[in-house]
Amino acid sequence: MELATLSRRGGRNYNEDACGHWHSDSHLCCVVADGAGGHGGGDKASKLAVQFILGAFAATPEGSPEAIERMIVATNRSIIQHRADDRALQNMHSTVVALFIDFEGRTGTWGHCGDSRLYVFRAGRVAARTRDHSLVQSLVDGGMLAAEDMRSHPQRSELLSALGVGEEDLQVSVSAPPWQVEAGDVFLLCTDGMWEYVEDGQMEAALSNAVSPSAWLQELEQNVLQGASHKPRHDNFTALAVWVSEPGP
Repeated sequence: MELATLSRRGGRNYNEDACGHWHSDSHLCCVVADGAGGHGGGDKASKLAVQFILGAFAATPEGSPEAIERMIVATNRSIIQHRADDRALQNMHSTVVALFIDFEGRTGTWGHCGDSRLYVFRAGRVAARTRDHSLVQSLVDGGMLAAEDMRSHPQRSELLSALGVGEEDLQVSVSAPPWQVEAGDVFLLCTDGMWEYVEDGQMEAALSNAVSPSAWLQELEQNVLQGASHKPRHDNFTALAVWVSEPGP
């Protein structure tokens, strides 16, 4: 497998996104998070989310849907507990999306909360993606908004759930059954600062021309900068790409 990451400040004064990955001989864990709550809050929340999930999975590398949900719920509790450390952290929140791959079983599972996304590409085309916990996603699901209008809707950033809320309001989605990983599969984890400006077709086109995960992310970065050129204060954007290479002889 090949892996690459990209995280940019965009038009903001600081970056509230975070990403990270961990692997052993048998497992891989990748996490992307998008914090909110102001400087010292959002960046703290996103880093906490990434560090907590990587640490929890490294300690017990179990990628079942039940284990992933427990991990994200525990991450939410950790963020709430850390609010007591500093008055400036009282409003910190974060989205999160995490991918877990079992090399031996050749399976992939993922979980998320908020509107950071995971895309799966097979044969160069989007084969699956997470569904946002957001107002605009609920409008699409209810037939009141076309999916292609999500990116331009004035309330596109309004979330229905994120890490840092009470457990009664926490929404966690986990993939089931596990994805059967095949040679040539590609996974992309990204924040809304990336997908808001890059259509699925653009992701596919860039993928077809890329020679490596890092080259692909560089092309997606250019797509974001072009798409956001009319918004000097556009959001931070972060992406993590995993390519499953063709097996050798």
